[in-house]
Amino acid sequence: MRILIGIPVYNEARYINSVLSEVCKYADDILIVDDGSNDLTPALLAGHKVEVIRHSENRGYGRSLQDMFRWAAVDNFDWLITMDCDEQHEPASIPQFMERINCDDADIISGSRYLEVHPENDMPPKDRQAINRQVTQELHDALGIKITDAFCGFKAYRVSTLGAFNFDVNGYAFPIQFWVQAAARELRVCEIPVRMIYNDPNRTFGGQLDDPVKRLDHYRAVLCNELRKNEMLLPNAREQVPC
Repeated sequence: MRILIGIPVYNEARYINSVLSEVCKYADDILIVDDGSNDLTPALLAGHKVEVIRHSENRGYGRSLQDMFRWAAVDNFDWLITMDCDEQHEPASIPQFMERINCDDADIISGSRYLEVHPENDMPPKDRQAINRQVTQELHDALGIKITDAFCGFKAYRVSTLGAFNFDVNGYAFPIQFWVQAAARELRVCEIPVRMIYNDPNRTFGGQLDDPVKRLDHYRAVLCNELRKNEMLLPNAREQVPC
């Protein structure tokens, strides 16, 4: 079983050394997608035994994941585990994903910050939690997928299933497109609990997405557009959400 750890980074000089030092304890194959960092991130990456894809400019979180999917497929990995590099995802949780992979009963193993209440959980910004729960509920209503955390980036993907996807959402709304296509392809999904960690509650999305109302509107627009594109496979989904 070949497992690749994929980590998208953008200006993560503050965390890159500590995170990669921990990740290397659990995995030998690590891919970093540097999404156009303009701080010391590229220089610091040179000090670690990792593969690096570097974007010449910032192209978005979704684009970084798409690059990981292609790399994992071309290099014949069986599974890809993705996680963030801002210490919001604990490398010590990687073995939990590997244990569930060995059960061989799912195609997507998604971390959830809401599946269990951990005593050391941080409190997220209220608008982020509210929007996450709202969009997660709308995905459940439209698709019938039983997930509790639509936006957690700590996931494991069975690489052989990724070739059937057709992605074109490059930004933070990428998980919405992913979940719709995963449901259309009837992939098996399970969740495992992960801690909720917010080291920097002031961290922003950038641009219009910093406005919670505009962010929710954007997410809903992506959801409705994706449902339209997959209406032959999901004929009743659009009736369940306000498109």
